[in-house]
Amino acid sequence: MTASKPPSDLPPAEPAPGRLPTLPFRAASIAGRTSTHVRFRPSGPERQAIARDLGLLDLPVLQFDGDIRPKGKRDMVLEGRLTATVVQPCVVTLEPVTTEIADQVTRQYLADFKLPEADEVEIPEDDTLEPLPEVIDAAEVAIEALALALPLYPRAPGVELGEAVFAEPGAAPLRDGDLKPFAGLAGLVAKAKDAPEEPV
Repeated sequence: MTASKPPSDLPPAEPAPGRLPTLPFRAASIAGRTSTHVRFRPSGPERQAIARDLGLLDLPVLQFDGDIRPKGKRDMVLEGRLTATVVQPCVVTLEPVTTEIADQVTRQYLADFKLPEADEVEIPEDDTLEPLPEVIDAAEVAIEALALALPLYPRAPGVELGEAVFAEPGAAPLRDGDLKPFAGLAGLVAKAKDAPEEPV
């Protein structure tokens, strides 16, 4: 009789098209260990699924390395380093903008975590605290950390934020400066219309 493999510590099979990858670790199966290594290296199709989910043009690199370790008798901590190369559309020109990301990730899972009451509006000081789940999905943690680390307003080199650019798909973009002569012409037309007509 062959022993069955534990459900944790093993990456899943290739996900179905459009689905995000997972890397689950059952909390009960790793509770007695001093440390459990986490290594997330999504494949090309998996990175494409993540890119679509986050609105990226491309995700050439995504790596997450860390460890899950006990904290006290019942709590756990996941710490790791996230590195990625992301390609986003420029917020002004829509040109591809490549950004290198390197970030430290920490999640503290508490067995006795209590959600704030509905009338409590105070923001907790430590935003790394979460309830201890039955399954810790390291891939989900990495994808969430990547989403939080993405530049909010990626800009192509030399492009100033606030400069409007107008273009049809496949056409060269028109910037604010390109439109100024047309704005002046429109002003002259408006003045001509407002001017009183001369008697014949």
